Amino acid sequence: MRVGIDLVRTSDVETSVATFGERYLRRVFTDAEVAYANASPDQTAARLAARFAAKEATMKALDLSERGVNWNDIEVVKLPSGAPSIVLHGRAAEAAANVDLSVSLSHEGDYATAVVLTWGSAPTTPSGAPSARSPASSRKTQ
Repeated sequence: MRVGIDLVRTSDVETSVATFGERYLRRVFTDAEVAYANASPDQTAARLAARFAAKEATMKALDLSERGVNWNDIEVVKLPSGAPSIVLHGRAAEAAANVDLSVSLSHEGDYATAVVLTWGSAPTTPSGAPSARSPASSRKTQ
């Protein structure tokens, strides 16, 4: 099992959106993530910050920082139950083909946080070998 955690200042995300606009949003978030965040204008920044924290926590839990994973390769979706879930695409999905993920999000005031747990088979390195830094981890959540 591996754990990733991240804490994001909501105002920093708000500043990035104000400064870089669509370029920032399209680089970091999927269309569905942006649509979900914008569905509640008074919570847009907090929802984006929580999703950014989840992406960072996923990178840490899966040891993806050196694998050329794009931010959009990690997507936070809302299940019918209302619970968040992680969907991996592209290089992230390839690296964590046999890994199960669980995510928890929270935001309060100017902060958003996410915790990601992984379990199952160890993620592989770009060469296909198990990651020396990754203990147990099972399959990606879809």
